[in-house]
Amino acid sequence: MSKADGAVAWAVAIANNPAHGYDQKERWGPDYDCSSLVIAAWESVGVAVREAGASYTGNMRTAFLRCGFVEVTTQVNLATGAGMRPGDVLLNEAAHTAMVVQPGRLVAARINEHGQTTGGATGDQTGREICLQNYYNYPWGCVLRYAPDSNVGNIGTGKVEDKPAGGVSAGSSAPEAELRGFPLLARGSRGWPVVTLQGALIAHGYSCGPDGPDGDFGYNTWNAVCRIQRDSALPVDGVVGDKTWTRLLLG
Repeated sequence: MSKADGAVAWAVAIANNPAHGYDQKERWGPDYDCSSLVIAAWESVGVAVREAGASYTGNMRTAFLRCGFVEVTTQVNLATGAGMRPGDVLLNEAAHTAMVVQPGRLVAARINEHGQTTGGATGDQTGREICLQNYYNYPWGCVLRYAPDSNVGNIGTGKVEDKPAGGVSAGSSAPEAELRGFPLLARGSRGWPVVTLQGALIAHGYSCGPDGPDGDFGYNTWNAVCRIQRDSALPVDGVVGDKTWTRLLLG
């Protein structure tokens, strides 16, 4: 599991949960705007872009480059999205940003239920405030890729605005889909995969304790995992394997 996988997984979990909507004033959770969603996704896997100065679209490029990203704009096709990889950050420094989920698909925070940037109710009232959608050229001014990742996985289902490839209807995910290759986590695990797990649990409404996503799989995180396993009719063992990852990130 690369850090790009983890960042995409976190953003997909946020998009899948209607408790999270769009707001430019209350933008660091539970609601987000386009830039805080992408920034928070990378923060969730331990890439400290916010500490490096990222706070909105106008300063994201400089901060992300400080944190190990490289600009790959000339290596991809902005018109079609060809050559882009999961986790690539698409940036128009004046107005908008999004993140690639899989070839031809993006995740982004868009607009609130009134078509405005502020003043809406907390949460996603329309199913489109934070969502997955087909690739489009905003137009993007640059594409940033996290250089330390050598292999980037492919997470590609979730809440959708359009009908994705493969015939899955809007608003659903393929029932046979299952995430594989994510790390097996249990009590005592530490590090950014645990941060990703904790962020997904919190996005689904399961508290990991007062310290939030701290990267330490302790009792509170174990208890949250057991609760979502029980509520999802999964074996309740507190161990995060393929089925629990699938429930957290595709459910």
